Amino acid sequence: MRKSINTLGAALALFATAALTIPVTAQAADLSCKMHFSMKGWSVFYKSYKGYGTVTCSNGQSAKVRLRSTGGGLVAGKSSIDDGHGDFTGVKDISNVFGDYAAAQGEVGAVKSAAGTVVSKGEVSLALSGTGRGWDLGVSFSKFSIFPVVHKAAPAAPPAPAAPAAPPAPPAQ
Repeated sequence: MRKSINTLGAALALFATAALTIPVTAQAADLSCKMHFSMKGWSVFYKSYKGYGTVTCSNGQSAKVRLRSTGGGLVAGKSSIDDGHGDFTGVKDISNVFGDYAAAQGEVGAVKSAAGTVVSKGEVSLALSGTGRGWDLGVSFSKFSIFPVVHKAAPAAPPAPAAPAAPPAPPAQ
C-alpha cells in the first residue's frame, strides 16, 4: 500500500511538472466595442454616404470616427441615419475597428425607416442598426469604411511684427 502511495505521489509530481513546462498560448479576450453614429447620403446606381460617430470599448478606449459608405448596384434613394448603433465582435484593440468592411445589402425603406446590416473585415464584424429618414430601394454591394478623426494642430501664431528701425543718428559735427 505504501509503495502504491509513493508511486501515485511520484506520478502526480511528474504530471504537475509536465503541466507547468508545456507552453501555453494565451489569447487576449475580445473587447466589447460599440459605436454611435449618424450618416446621410444618396444613391443612383452609385452610392455615397458619409457621417461621424464615436467608438467606445470596454477597456476604456474611445475614438471619434469618420464614416464613409460607397458602392454601386441597382439602387436609388436619399436618406439619413440619425440614431445609429454598431456592435463590434472580434476586436482585441480599438485600432482593429479602423479600415474597410465589405457589405452586400438589399434596401427597401421609406420615411422614418429602420434598418440593420452586418459588415465584416477579417475577424472583425460590425452589426449596424439605426433609424432614419428618407427612402432607399435596390440591391447594392458596398464598402463601409471607418477612419479615426485626426485633429489638426492649431496654426502657429503669426510672428510678432518687427520693431521699427531706429532713426539714423544725426551726423557728427
